[in-house]
Amino acid sequence: MSPAVEAAEVRRRTRELLVAHPPATTDRTDFLKARFDAGLAWVHYPVGLGGLDAPRSLQQVAEAELAAADAPDNDPRRIGIGLGMAAPTVLGFGTDEQKRRFLRPLWVGEEVWCQLFSEPGAGSDLAALATRAVQDGTGDWIVDGQKVWTSSAHLARWAILIARTDPDLPKHQGISYFICDMTDPGVEVRPLRQITGEAEFNEVFLTGVRIPDSHRLGPVGEGWKVAQTTLMNERVSIGGSRIPREGGMIGPVSRTWRERPELRTPDTHQRLLTLWVEAEVARLAGERLRQQLAAGQPGPEGSGMKLAFARLNQEISGLEVELLGDEGLLYGDWTMSRPELVDFTGRDAGYRYLRSKGNSIEGGTSEVLLNIVAERVLGLPSEPRNDKAVAWKDLSR
Repeated sequence: MSPAVEAAEVRRRTRELLVAHPPATTDRTDFLKARFDAGLAWVHYPVGLGGLDAPRSLQQVAEAELAAADAPDNDPRRIGIGLGMAAPTVLGFGTDEQKRRFLRPLWVGEEVWCQLFSEPGAGSDLAALATRAVQDGTGDWIVDGQKVWTSSAHLARWAILIARTDPDLPKHQGISYFICDMTDPGVEVRPLRQITGEAEFNEVFLTGVRIPDSHRLGPVGEGWKVAQTTLMNERVSIGGSRIPREGGMIGPVSRTWRERPELRTPDTHQRLLTLWVEAEVARLAGERLRQQLAAGQPGPEGSGMKLAFARLNQEISGLEVELLGDEGLLYGDWTMSRPELVDFTGRDAGYRYLRSKGNSIEGGTSEVLLNIVAERVLGLPSEPRNDKAVAWKDLSR
């Protein structure tokens, strides 16, 4: 079908959904389930899995109709790990049964997901992970180890998990990928209090956690390949999210500049102009990246977007604190809490300044992402490595 016909079909289906399930009188969860079943959750997904096998760009057609009708959304910030990382991985590597079981409650928001990847001794060098998964006589996997920096682990029902299943192979080859039940009695979640005073991150201890083989994604030993899909989607979801002009961190400092002329100086004026332009360039580059996604899977370009996101957030928040002078040193609330989401624009300047320090660590450190851009985007020679052919058990740790 032509794009015009496809757009008309999406629009027709959306209007039929709104007539059959009026948002004003339909329970929110029931509406979201009906939207998923109508193929309007993510239109580029397969029919029966929340989509219509339509071009990704047509999602905007459905979103416009739904927004005009004041229809509820699925609170994407609260379930961002599920939407941005778990879902594309399940779609790409899951069995038909796994896709049917997990994608609908994930999208609706009935089940929150987290990511059990990083470890105390395997952060930047993720492939060095030591969490073990050993198959017992029943075919189930028994997992023991520790994960760290796990966002939303205190809220999650499920986790995407990578673990070492063969220590005799080189580190990238002996890893398998699993879906872990966070309600298993062997899962212990402990809060990690951050510089903001909050604990949105956690450390997770896994002791004798039983995972059925039916919850493995991809073949045994090919977990690193599966994880690359997760990581590439993670960087796109962090650095390439759709925002309006002056959305994100540049918005609050721009408003302060306009509303409080007494704070202005020639130096902060020049710096704000520079950062405003860079933020707009990054926003437009994100639009271009999403257009590329419509033609296939995310590639290493998402790492470049995430790099820009981290640097801009830190520089913009630093300028905002400096612009506010003494006010910029104030901080709203140091009370220990375990939030459901990160709200950059709804908080004060002090929070934005402190929280942005984590942007260059989470989702892949900036140092690692620079290597990815250099090697996979620019085509520069890889750094010398002497550990790729050595069995993991023989590596020094």
